[in-house]
Amino acid sequence: MKLFNLHTHTKFSDGSEGPDKYVEEAIRQGFHTLGFSDHSPVPFTNNFAIEDTKEALEDYIQTVMALKAAAHVSPGIGPDGEDSELQILLALEVDYIPGVTTPVLYYREKFPFDYFIGSVHLVRNNQTHKLWFIDGPNIEIYDEGLKTIFNSDIKKAVTTYYHQINEMVVNEKPDIIGHLDKIKMYNRNRYFHEDEAWYVALVDETLGMIRNAGSIVEVNTRGLYKKRSDSLFPGPAILKKILALGIPITISSDAHKPHELSLFFPETRQLLTEIGFRVLYLKTKSGWEETGI
Repeated sequence: MKLFNLHTHTKFSDGSEGPDKYVEEAIRQGFHTLGFSDHSPVPFTNNFAIEDTKEALEDYIQTVMALKAAAHVSPGIGPDGEDSELQILLALEVDYIPGVTTPVLYYREKFPFDYFIGSVHLVRNNQTHKLWFIDGPNIEIYDEGLKTIFNSDIKKAVTTYYHQINEMVVNEKPDIIGHLDKIKMYNRNRYFHEDEAWYVALVDETLGMIRNAGSIVEVNTRGLYKKRSDSLFPGPAILKKILALGIPITISSDAHKPHELSLFFPETRQLLTEIGFRVLYLKTKSGWEETGI
């Protein structure tokens, strides 16, 4: 079993430490692969993304590239349990906001990124163009945004969220789809239930698009270890559908601190095995490869 995490945030966006600290922790834990995926720049004031300047993005890229070029030995990760070099990857978590954010294609063509995670954290009301922030540590922001931006119309708000993901899947073609059903995080069964027909139909539509696009779905553990969700992103019901559709998956912790790199991984691997998954997808020097759970 290879230990890896492809969703990692550093001080270049909203993480707590420089990339070197995460490398040290990955080595301590015996990681095979560590992928850095700081939030891509966005053209408005915020406290979560890489600063929207050429210099800031280049600084992030060069820092991780220097770590990639250096030899970092992680104990016991070779094919026979011998010491081996930690594989370090450079990526971005690219926010998708229609008409606002920079396309993935721009980053693919201009910079040496290994892969891209596509995510939606801000839902754009197509009539007013205002943004509903569904993430962060404060449930009050979720509730207030639903009220003021979508007039408390939860069906309209959630439908807009999934349609925005659909646009991202088709237009941006990210390698990995980040925390697919994060819209549920601060819902907590207050506004809708995940077994309601309209919600299930939205999820099914999105899964069909992901399958057709050939994207990988991440199984994100952050909601559980931060105690912001009662289930993984995506939850078991969606994971069963993902398995039935043959959509590839990978496990990510969405780490914002070094010690979070593999939190809830054993429990997640066990659940995935019980559902019926047998392999995860891992980025390597030769491309995406299957590895055992």
